[in-house]
Amino acid sequence: MSASPASAGIPADPPGGARAVAVWGIGVAVYFVAVIFRTSLGVAGLDAADRFHVNASALATFSLLQLLVYAGMQIPVGLMVDRLGTKKVLTLGAVLFTVGQLGFALSPSYGMALAARALLGCGDAMTFISVLRLGTRWFPARRGPLMAQLAGLVGMAGNLVSTLVLAPVLHGVGWTAAFAGSAVAGLVVLVPLVLFLRDHPEGYGPAPVRRASGATGATAGSGGSGGSGGFVRRQIRESWAEPGTRLGLWVHFTTQFPAMVFLLLWGMPFLIEAQGLSRTTAGGLLTLVVASNMALGLAYGQIVGRRQSARIPLALGTVALTALLWAAVLVYPGDRAPMWLLVALCLVLGTCGPASMIGFDFARPANPAERQGTASGITNMGGFIASMTTLLTVGVLLDATGDNYRIAFSTVFVLEAVGVISILRLRPLALAREADRIRVTIPAQEPVSRACPLPETAGREGP
Repeated sequence: MSASPASAGIPADPPGGARAVAVWGIGVAVYFVAVIFRTSLGVAGLDAADRFHVNASALATFSLLQLLVYAGMQIPVGLMVDRLGTKKVLTLGAVLFTVGQLGFALSPSYGMALAARALLGCGDAMTFISVLRLGTRWFPARRGPLMAQLAGLVGMAGNLVSTLVLAPVLHGVGWTAAFAGSAVAGLVVLVPLVLFLRDHPEGYGPAPVRRASGATGATAGSGGSGGSGGFVRRQIRESWAEPGTRLGLWVHFTTQFPAMVFLLLWGMPFLIEAQGLSRTTAGGLLTLVVASNMALGLAYGQIVGRRQSARIPLALGTVALTALLWAAVLVYPGDRAPMWLLVALCLVLGTCGPASMIGFDFARPANPAERQGTASGITNMGGFIASMTTLLTVGVLLDATGDNYRIAFSTVFVLEAVGVISILRLRPLALAREADRIRVTIPAQEPVSRACPLPETAGREGP
């Protein structure tokens, strides 16, 4: 077994470099395909309603179930990543979402299609946290915000593929051929994943998980029910005890869902049915959301990476701007908003994805390396819980009000208000704890700079 970098006098941060980019790129490719599959229903919502003969509430159930599985899997997946490693979890995820997409293509009934989307959501849930873990294992900690934003940017590129490629293919070759053909992408990314992906660079593996004092028997990684249960409880309890983890969850909750709901299901029906746009024009506006996201993702990552104090202002500013534009569209006099206002709304919705990544920049420094997967899972639940709530509520309100989108989309403001209150409540404690940790960590690392190798201290943050 190779010595740990710290004990060998090597800097504890991973080195990064070309090999890190290559390995990380494999993981991101898997996430890219998962996002294509996840968002494929967003361009096929009306087709799905016709194919399975369902109303708005039943149509929302497709995305709701998928997100319910996704959100419910976040903590288990985080624990799996911390316990089993990235490669095993990503491989399982790729198999599941590929089978789910193929099943959705071949489903003859609404019930079977629901089961296929649930399976897809389960596999999808295993991708993003794994990619975040690869970033912390292969790159220096200072690159964390940028790598997270880059991963989110690639995910939005997958959304772009759904809008620009899958939509015309769907209407050209039909439901079964389009969805079954797209499932091939899952097999394509599975090959390099199995052959070449590694969890971490040689000599930079995670420290062994320490068992509670007095524990006996197998190691923490064994299958003993007592040890396994203790590991799970400890990981969740210690991650949740950190204010930074909880703040990260609420930042993710408040910022992500307006764009997620728009892209995943309700954007296309809203633009076509409520705003009277053609399918082509509506697809162009959805593409604009994705393009805006991709353009702003790197900017958000650079700002947060260089200036940590910008995290809260960026997050809250994004929420305020999103609420302002949604309000302007929904209360605009007349039946339809002008095109310039819809364009402005879509541009602003593009900021939601980059802003949601800020949540991980609170959870990451609040937790040591061995809890990164669990903490990321808790954080990632936030936006998907908000998205599920909004997806369902919008569908129910549309059915109850005769497709009144103004009333249905008012749900956005309620959830944003809840999120902002929670962010403001947790912010002082989380930032104070983070500042204390920095003060403890920096002096503890000073002897290393004087060529006096020391084991990695408990106060050190990041991988």
